[in-house]
Amino acid sequence: MKVKVISVLEDNYMYLVIEENTREAIAVDATVPKRLLEIVKKEEVKLTTILTTHHHWDHSRGNEELVQLCPGLRVYGADERIGALTHKLTHNQELKFGAICVRCLLTPGHTLGHMCYFMWEDNCPDAPAVFSGTWRCFFVLHTPRSQGDALFIGGCGRLLEGTAEQMYRSLNETLGTLPKETKVFCGHEHTVRNLKFALKVEPDNETVKTKLAWAKRRICPEIHWEKGSGGGHESSTYGK
Repeated sequence: MKVKVISVLEDNYMYLVIEENTREAIAVDATVPKRLLEIVKKEEVKLTTILTTHHHWDHSRGNEELVQLCPGLRVYGADERIGALTHKLTHNQELKFGAICVRCLLTPGHTLGHMCYFMWEDNCPDAPAVFSGTWRCFFVLHTPRSQGDALFIGGCGRLLEGTAEQMYRSLNETLGTLPKETKVFCGHEHTVRNLKFALKVEPDNETVKTKLAWAKRRICPEIHWEKGSGGGHESSTYGK
């Protein structure tokens, strides 16, 4: 499994997950179709699936256009408000795309229909990955990366539809119990801002100080930005 990290809009991430045997690809939060299809072409893969974390426009607005451009494209999500949805998901539902296994984790809080996607390959030495939309990473997982609008580095998504109790369970019971080696891929780049706020709340927290210093040096390890179209950039690759 190979993951292409694609920065778009002001601070969003979308992802292209490649099954290296079949050369088929899954897009997570396909926001900017033109940019996504540039990466698809560059990687010489076939886009077959979109996994959408939630219905907000900055995570799902490209779905309708991509369905028109890619006949047979499947669009998965947990919320009927997601554009061009073809397959509605439920909590703990499992999907299979070649060698890539996906467990769908319903994580209400930011929205009631927010879904995170936990991915792995059987008999593969690479760490599993979770795509979290609006969630920001609170050191719940020992990860250098990011997830949608549920989990980010140093914070979590705003409560727009769910309750604080729902968000607590989503973070601590659903995402917090994933394997410690899980790589986390979030939907926004808010790292420095989140950690600055955390340091104001806990000014003597050495873990936050260390993480903030790391974030200021480079937003994410192993990412080398290059200018791209569609208001974004493409990063290097996670995986093999």
